[in-house]
Amino acid sequence: MRFSWKNLILYSFLFIFLLFLFSSFTQSLETKKPLSLSQVINDVKNGKVTKVTISDNKLTIQEKDEVFQAFKEPGSNVYQIFKDAGASLDKTEVVVKDESGLNSWLNILGSILPVILMVAFFYFIFRQARGAQESIFSFGQSKAKLFNKTQPKVTFADVAGVDDAKQELTEVVDFLKNPGKYKLMGARTPKGVLMVGPSGTGKTLLARATAGEANVAFFSMAGSEFMEMLVGVGASRVRDLFNTAKKAQPAIIFIDEVDAIGRQRGGGFMGGHDEREQTLNQILVEMDGFAPTEQLVVIAATNRPDVLDPALIRPGRFDRRVVLDMPDLEGRKSILSIHAKGKPFGEDVNWEKVAKRTVGFSGADLENMLNEAAILAARLGRKAIEMKDINEASTKVKLGPEKKRLQSEEDREMTAYHEAGHALVSWQMPHVDPVHRVSIVSRGFSLGHTMIEPVEHVHETKTHLLEQITVMLGGRAAEKLIFNEMTTGASNDIARATELARMMVAEFGMSDLGPINLDGENKSFYDKVNISPEMAAKVDLEVKKITDICFKNAQGILLKLRGKLDLLATELLKKETLEAEEFETLIGIKKVQARLKTNK
Repeated sequence: MRFSWKNLILYSFLFIFLLFLFSSFTQSLETKKPLSLSQVINDVKNGKVTKVTISDNKLTIQEKDEVFQAFKEPGSNVYQIFKDAGASLDKTEVVVKDESGLNSWLNILGSILPVILMVAFFYFIFRQARGAQESIFSFGQSKAKLFNKTQPKVTFADVAGVDDAKQELTEVVDFLKNPGKYKLMGARTPKGVLMVGPSGTGKTLLARATAGEANVAFFSMAGSEFMEMLVGVGASRVRDLFNTAKKAQPAIIFIDEVDAIGRQRGGGFMGGHDEREQTLNQILVEMDGFAPTEQLVVIAATNRPDVLDPALIRPGRFDRRVVLDMPDLEGRKSILSIHAKGKPFGEDVNWEKVAKRTVGFSGADLENMLNEAAILAARLGRKAIEMKDINEASTKVKLGPEKKRLQSEEDREMTAYHEAGHALVSWQMPHVDPVHRVSIVSRGFSLGHTMIEPVEHVHETKTHLLEQITVMLGGRAAEKLIFNEMTTGASNDIARATELARMMVAEFGMSDLGPINLDGENKSFYDKVNISPEMAAKVDLEVKKITDICFKNAQGILLKLRGKLDLLATELLKKETLEAEEFETLIGIKKVQARLKTNK
């Protein structure tokens, strides 16, 4: 058992309690009728006493079936008392118990133990007070997690889908391994690397892989861990972190979510004494203080580079910016191959199809998808993960788990026509990608879904964006055509369509207002674009014009394909879910046209 003063005090009090409990119990068991010593002498003379037990000054007298208790004076001799009284103990059994040693130990223990407990109690109090005092002064110490060379390494082989980023970091690895050849050429140390990318793209994993490839110490700390309730703690932790890393160099310092402390200064209300600004100032000072001979690199990660202070990202501090995008088709294949290790898969699993159907998935999403597929296969008692498990897991990651929500026949019919409207408008649009699945099974907050298997594009055209808005409004158009009514089920579609139309007008310059950017949401406080009320009204009119045109186009398509709309809705009410093959058999194979045509 682990020793501690707290346990010692607890067990001591428990021992004393049991000791007193035992004493009280034994005393209660030994309760006997009292008898005077003169009466005992008379009973001995009369032959009534069969046994006398002598224990110090206590006499236990046994007369036939009764037991009495008497006491003598301390220091007197029992035999002498009975002899002087003329009573003989020859015919009486006499037993002498020597309890002087036990009584002596109990007396000693009763005297010393309270003193020991008192000393231990005050020692424990003083120790706690000293620990609290030390914890106050330890606020300024760095709380960075150290991954040293002896721990299991993460290398570039464990990271996939970010080949361009790995290529950028290869030079950092080479510098940490071979600094001499760069010094001969007069090249200075790359002080900082800023990794920018959406959540789940592998920024933290890539930073660890960089340290693993270079075989150097890796100090990891989140930006929020620098902040504390005491003023100056953040700056003190920055100093301690850099001093510790310099002693362990060559090393890498990784600051995750650097925007928590690296936001642009001057926009707050605390002035120069803001704790966050002091922490940022200390980071700037520490990065300026690197000697040319020091092998120390700072890597920071963020998904909000637009809010960082210009002094933090200028050359000489974070010299390089490494961008991590969502993985492309080949990247998703590589990521899937890494996370598929150690999992049994069936022969029907087609990784090419899985990679094509997971456009927009990050590395974290793909790992979660395979994990959900493994859980589903294990729950169903399978020995291997099948393709249908992966498809279900993909849908779960994207839309949420399937819900067994009870719906009336009227609600099911509305949902069927709504989703059939999306699917048919998508099928009719020449530049929209093919339908992957249509379902009226409730998932997340939606009562149904129409999944389109997207093809990756670098550029987006105005025609394609307008067709996407038309597909989004296909559900509302079907409700209007079939029921001559509007439901709340189209609220999310309308919100997404309006947002995309506003981006076309205010960001992409795809309207009659011309190539002008009117979106100031991503600007800083002082650089925010101010739009006049007249221009804002024009933007609203352009957005409404786009959504109105798209809605009319959706209505015209569904009116033209009314027979197919009824057929698809009826089939959805029967099967609830139609995969791509079933949809094409029912409606026809879609031919996607090229989005761009060259005018010659």
